[in-house]
Amino acid sequence: MIVYNRLTRRKEELKTVHPGEVRMYSCGPTVYSQAHMGNMRAYLFMDTLRRVIRMNGYKLLGVMNITDVGHLTSDADEGEDKMQSAAKKTGKSPWEIAEHFTDLFFRDTARLNIEKPEIVAKATDHIADMLEFVEALVEKGYGYETSDGVYFDISKFPSYGKLSGNTRLDDNIAGARVDVNSEKRNPADFALWKKAPKEHIMQWDSPWGRSYPGWHIECSTMSRKYLGDVFDIHTGGVDHIPIHHENEIAQSEALLGHPAVNYWMHVEFMQVDGRKMSKSLGNTYTLDQLEERGYSPMDFRYFCLNTHYRKKLNFTFEGMDAAKTAYSRLLALLKACAASDAKTDPAVIEAFDKEFADAVSDDLNIPLGMGALWTLLKNPPSRDIYEAAMRADKVLGLSLDKCTEEKKEDVPADVRAIADERWTARLAKDWAKSDALRETLASMGWAVKDGKEGYELTKK
Repeated sequence: MIVYNRLTRRKEELKTVHPGEVRMYSCGPTVYSQAHMGNMRAYLFMDTLRRVIRMNGYKLLGVMNITDVGHLTSDADEGEDKMQSAAKKTGKSPWEIAEHFTDLFFRDTARLNIEKPEIVAKATDHIADMLEFVEALVEKGYGYETSDGVYFDISKFPSYGKLSGNTRLDDNIAGARVDVNSEKRNPADFALWKKAPKEHIMQWDSPWGRSYPGWHIECSTMSRKYLGDVFDIHTGGVDHIPIHHENEIAQSEALLGHPAVNYWMHVEFMQVDGRKMSKSLGNTYTLDQLEERGYSPMDFRYFCLNTHYRKKLNFTFEGMDAAKTAYSRLLALLKACAASDAKTDPAVIEAFDKEFADAVSDDLNIPLGMGALWTLLKNPPSRDIYEAAMRADKVLGLSLDKCTEEKKEDVPADVRAIADERWTARLAKDWAKSDALRETLASMGWAVKDGKEGYELTKK
């Protein structure tokens, strides 16, 4: 299996710390609002990577964090905690906000067939672990206290910026985006721990008074806790590279004295109509909003899979229309294959299996793998082709087995109520009422078929 390592800027063969097992950490959501489609692209990338890893025969231990404290409104450790800010706007507690949007996040990921990692770690469940990490950094001379928190001294970490390529501290993005804190030793020093103002609800006891963790420390702490001092893959979005992941590297390597991650993998941005996606521009959409426009979660998944994860993905509704049409056609072709008694030359199937596996194992070239599937479907329909597609779908995650499902009619509520009443009458052996209600349903354009466990309604 080949992956692109952002740290070395080249494709590399995956060589794991533990033979036959991949240990992977993925940056998860900050649960202050509902995830939008740009966020979901990142988790679809994570999911696809997981699927390809397993296809290549590895066991997988994946960890994803839930940021429910410590992520400030500026990624450069300035501003208000995002959870605190959301609480103020809604009148709810940060804990309520976190629970609501965590549940919503996993509801949406499930609809997209995104598998939940083996371990989901909430920041607020690991306060003691993070405190221990920060105290160790302070003891080693990498952390120092100011009036508003504890900061990491990046001048003591000479290789800072190696992931992004920005090794000039005076040009560091974190320092350039905000007014310089006069108490910082260097403009780009970042917060390990923040002292909490009285109005800040989420705060804990620490050697520096009532306070809360910085955003970056949670990932270093929890990845080490669950995956060890050295693990294989760390994933995230390209927006994490210049600040969050640079800071993770600095923290972890300063504490450990060696690299903690062997492969860094990042998914590119999603744009909308060629423009940056932004709530201020009103061009972000949730999965719910896409469904309101007539697109299914699988339409969106198909749309995303058609662009390589290291390329920008330009979202348009024209593109979604094309994805919806293509996905429907794919299901129709596979339905014909599932119903066929014909056979396909085993050499053709074998060649497809190899072509697909080779494509997706080469740095997740899913578009090439999907192209191979479409080529296979140019052959006459056969059950062999259907079964080959099902094997491919273990990576694609497109629920291609839906092709064999019968479409169920959307039954109006008043029709359903009459049908339920009729079933109750039937169970009571009130045949006259049952027959009368059957006629009522017929006059409304619905036929009813009774079974041992219930009934089925079909539109006439």
